[in-house]
Amino acid sequence: AASAGVGGGGGGGVAQKLPCFGGEEEKPSKPAPKGQIPTKAMAKPNAFVEHYFKLVEFLTLMFPVWTVVLSVVALIKPESFSWLTTEPFTVLKIGSLSMDSDLYTMFLGVIMLSMGITLTFDDFARTSQFPLPIAVGYLCQYIVKPLLGWGLAQAMHLSTPLGTGLVLLSCCPGGQASNVATFIAGGDLPLSVLMTLASTVTAVFMTPLLVKVFAGASVNVDGLGMMLSVLSVVIVPTGVGLLLNQFLPSFTEFLKPITPLLGVILTSCLCAAPIAGISDVLQEHGFTLAIPVFALHVLAFGAGYLIPRKGLKLSEGYSRTISIETGMQSAALGYLLARKHFDDPLTAVPSAVGVFAMASLGSALAVFWRSIGGGSAP
Repeated sequence: AASAGVGGGGGGGVAQKLPCFGGEEEKPSKPAPKGQIPTKAMAKPNAFVEHYFKLVEFLTLMFPVWTVVLSVVALIKPESFSWLTTEPFTVLKIGSLSMDSDLYTMFLGVIMLSMGITLTFDDFARTSQFPLPIAVGYLCQYIVKPLLGWGLAQAMHLSTPLGTGLVLLSCCPGGQASNVATFIAGGDLPLSVLMTLASTVTAVFMTPLLVKVFAGASVNVDGLGMMLSVLSVVIVPTGVGLLLNQFLPSFTEFLKPITPLLGVILTSCLCAAPIAGISDVLQEHGFTLAIPVFALHVLAFGAGYLIPRKGLKLSEGYSRTISIETGMQSAALGYLLARKHFDDPLTAVPSAVGVFAMASLGSALAVFWRSIGGGSAP
């Protein structure tokens, strides 16, 4: 789900375990270019391999462009993404038993699987033994960002439905796109997965509570549904990938060179599809709220980085991860909750705009960090 070379910092971060073509990794004969990972293919140059990595590198660095272009297409011609929906269909049927899914969930699952094959049990053990980054990230997600949303709504004198919608957006849990962006940025993927899990599971009570506190509104959240979603979309495919990497390393080494470009394509499509579904709302109301929504995300990314990095002196990899997790929360969930639990349609507009703001700013930040290197966790 990310590029062939992510982050150039020292340490054992997961972002430094990207593609090679089988066997034990060897030291390259000369230092790898900045932003690339030393691999066996680089140690023994091959014209096809070199061209492949250059192409993947270029296409991955264009990730923000693909996101913006596809989002604009989805806004202007929403029918172009009518095929990528959350409408369920039967994937497998054995006798009276059947398994249903949808393309949107399956795309997310493939992305998480492709990231899982770069993980090991040691990565999660290391992250769980140092809980401070998880705690800091959780506070940034559920204290700092809601305060930013409430403060912007007050400072910009937004109407009640728009202000409530902005607060609702700021109180949502982490989204799966944050895991992809962390992977690309050279952050700490195990930390990202654990933060997404923690914020999503506790969103059952945190999101309604925070919306009530900051906006004075009531909202019901399908707690069981949210937990089942994070289980099927994040935990299961990531776990399958981890097990494959643990017990079938030769197979995963064959897959790793294919996953970077696949992840960029799928993620760009997943960012555009929700915009296609709400294009009428965006065209009518969306641009009037672009400034506060983009300001919310810029401030959230900034606070999510500066608090752990400058305030608590956490590592660069951890700080990048917390920044992305704070800025890239589930705008799609916010839109769903707004449409389901609030009568005024304007309440859903901040989350609708937030889908594009999160995707465009998050992918741009991830690619920037990737291009300068220096990521990975200790």
